[in-house]
Amino acid sequence: MTLPKVLIGPSSFAEIDRSPLEKLINAGFEIVENPYKRKLTKLELKTLLSEDVCGIIAGLEPLDCEVLKASKLKVISRVGSGLSNVDIDSCNELGIKVCSTPNGPTQAVAELTIGALLSMLRMIPQMNSALHQGKWEKKIGTHLQGKTVLIVGYGRIGRRVAQLLRPFDVKLLIVDLYVKPESLNGERLLSLPEALPLADIITLHNSGESCLIGLPEISLMKAGVFILNVARGGVISEEALVQGIQSGKVIGAWLDTFVQEPYRGILENFSQVILTPHIGSYTSECRINMEAEAVENFLHAIRTHGY
Repeated sequence: MTLPKVLIGPSSFAEIDRSPLEKLINAGFEIVENPYKRKLTKLELKTLLSEDVCGIIAGLEPLDCEVLKASKLKVISRVGSGLSNVDIDSCNELGIKVCSTPNGPTQAVAELTIGALLSMLRMIPQMNSALHQGKWEKKIGTHLQGKTVLIVGYGRIGRRVAQLLRPFDVKLLIVDLYVKPESLNGERLLSLPEALPLADIITLHNSGESCLIGLPEISLMKAGVFILNVARGGVISEEALVQGIQSGKVIGAWLDTFVQEPYRGILENFSQVILTPHIGSYTSECRINMEAEAVENFLHAIRTHGY
């Protein structure tokens, strides 16, 4: 008898705790590993999603209409919160159940954001790199205290970032079309064009793939701004960011997400840009909890819907 198969989409899964994989195996499923250990392409997905693959433990691979219609998927269980890479309308049309772990990455991503921000303001990566090369180079950074911080996207992660920032005595601006002013805790709710000229620091935590920061938005920013992107790679135009850096308007940036991953590009040439390989959820606590929840969600969907 051929066992039903489950594709493991994320570039890494169950590396700390193998029990999620063992739970799938014990439930009667054959595991199909991601052989590339990176984000899968559409062509790779079509090849791996053979007719006997009924479900995917998903990362950020492009599960669009074309891929879904070519598959026999019954359940998509996302390891993470965002579903912008999943065509929900097509899933509804095809009867594919979609699950996610919305709370899983919140603390890990928020803590990483604060760590990257402080590292950027104090130029820690540059001095660390210099000292490893035998150079004793002291650089003068800047306080976080008193800065105006714009949070774009005020969902679970954006709200947690705001909570972690408050003890630093910063001014908080919020841009989010779905937030009502009465739900805020002293922050100012503004439109993006209103907020950009006021911000010293801009941190992106919005959902969706659409570009929010292009050349027109860079032009609205004050000189000497810092930008952080832990949302999606396409949220900020790389061309616009590079022009902002070269002009001196953007004096520091941190990116953890990219349109093409692994990333290779011009931003590697700027020492004031911190680049991390999409590690927002990469703490042991976060990975263990999210992976376990994703597998539980998958098994629950299978049992509930009788797949």
